[in-house]
Amino acid sequence: MWRLPLGLRLKLLLLLWAWVESSPGPVGDIVVDRYSVPKRCRREVKDGDFVRYHYNATFTDGKQFDSSYQRGTPFFEVVGQGRQLAGVDKGIVGMCINERRKITVPPHLAYGGQGAGDTIPPDTTLVFDLHLLDIFNRADKVQTRVIKSSKNCSRSVMRTDFVRFHFNGSLLDGSAFDSSYERLQTQDSVVGEGWLIKGLEEGLLGMCVGEIRNFIIPPFLAFGEKGYGKDIPPHATLVYDILLEDLHNTKDDITVEIQEVPESCTRKSVTGDYIRYHYNGTFLNGVTFDSSYQRNSTYNTYIGLGYVISGMDKGLQGVCVGERRRITIPPHLAYGQQGAGKDIPGSAVVVFDIHVIDFHNPKDPVQVNVTLKPEPCNETSEVNDFIQYHYNCSLLDGTLLFTSSDYSAPQDVVLGADKVIDGLDEGLRGMCVGERRTIIVPPHLGHGERGGGDVPSSAVLQFEIELVSIQKGVPEGYLFVWLKDSPAELFQALDMNQDKEVPLEEFSEFIKQQVADGKGRLKPAQDPEVVIGDMFKNQDRNKDGRITAEELKLKVEEDAEKENEHDEL
Repeated sequence: MWRLPLGLRLKLLLLLWAWVESSPGPVGDIVVDRYSVPKRCRREVKDGDFVRYHYNATFTDGKQFDSSYQRGTPFFEVVGQGRQLAGVDKGIVGMCINERRKITVPPHLAYGGQGAGDTIPPDTTLVFDLHLLDIFNRADKVQTRVIKSSKNCSRSVMRTDFVRFHFNGSLLDGSAFDSSYERLQTQDSVVGEGWLIKGLEEGLLGMCVGEIRNFIIPPFLAFGEKGYGKDIPPHATLVYDILLEDLHNTKDDITVEIQEVPESCTRKSVTGDYIRYHYNGTFLNGVTFDSSYQRNSTYNTYIGLGYVISGMDKGLQGVCVGERRRITIPPHLAYGQQGAGKDIPGSAVVVFDIHVIDFHNPKDPVQVNVTLKPEPCNETSEVNDFIQYHYNCSLLDGTLLFTSSDYSAPQDVVLGADKVIDGLDEGLRGMCVGERRTIIVPPHLGHGERGGGDVPSSAVLQFEIELVSIQKGVPEGYLFVWLKDSPAELFQALDMNQDKEVPLEEFSEFIKQQVADGKGRLKPAQDPEVVIGDMFKNQDRNKDGRITAEELKLKVEEDAEKENEHDEL
């Protein structure tokens, strides 16, 4: 607005006051036309307020003599202190932000009988068309309004905390000046260290993650009389809508919330253990950034050896199989200022809800727990025995993988024949018929890092076993063993018709008789006719279909080292 020099204004005001005091007739007042009033008026102008407004100034005939729009700078002044024309000072009282009004000012409340230079003649009525942009008072404080409360608030912002928040920033008239949403990146800052304007730091105190607040910040707690850049003018009240996304302190450690612990926990994880767990990874605001469940695959790693972020390494210590816990990790123990890829921003607190499926140590042996031991127990299973057993095979979380109930007959195997995983073979030894036991097999004695079929990689397996039968075996490399002393004249015993040669039929009849009499044992789990046929072929060295006394040799005579005290044909 065009203004006279201060000295001349004071002189004119004094003259005007003197003229008004001595005038015997009534003097007209201002006329206010509120032609555009916002539906909501949070605050009205009163004396002592500072205001910022645009205006067009005209004579009553519409001729313009001044305009803040043309200068591109709003007018700024305090109300009620005689710092602007008395009529405008009076006419602006009660005005709302974004209100537009015309104030018709009679001469005695404008420039009176003196006028103003060559621009405003004496005794001229003036019309001011105002658009109010801003109001504030030196007594103002930050105005805070909670738009949305946080559902779960275990912690609120304090000084020296590091916060990440989204915001929309506007002037009091609604003009937007900045938005973190448009940049697709949160505003990150320490609170109380002067990184932010004072009003924003004050308003953030006490906020919870997930909370939305509206702040109205007066200029002296914002960018003051200088403004900021081209978007925030001098003396601007700022309005922020803030969504607090994240909160931590550089002194924070991880926090662990144990949600579920199994009734039986015989062992807790330690450094060096290999663990398999499912997880949901979220931020403090609940937004998910990763989940092993979506991939239908556990996350597998060593504990305490630096294979995962340090906070997770620490949070996985002391867990039980089947346990569920929530691990909240500050960024300096997670992905730091750099974040991770496009999904985890810098300086983000991460929350992992984990479910421990199993863990083991590479040095773990097979664990055997006998749940039922029949009495008496005179014979137990050992290497080379043929056994039959019922079983259920599951993961440690109870997921059933296999069961013998799906088949019409029990499972069978020759122990030590490399037909089942090493840990199960070992756990099946030393059992009595009717015995029940639980066998825990670590992956290095099971299906290893690759898994197999329905068995996940690096899975610890649990077998529930009941032994059904045992057929005692023979040593490796043997097809038959004597249980009692063999005949002194073996060939003569074989040559039952005494014709000095033994065909397959005669050989087979003799062996079957020894087995029937309990004097010898064939290799189990194979067709007896095939086993006897192989024995015959071993002795029929010239392959003429007959065994002679010269061909017949005991196996011990052929081996460099006697493996068993029993002799075999």
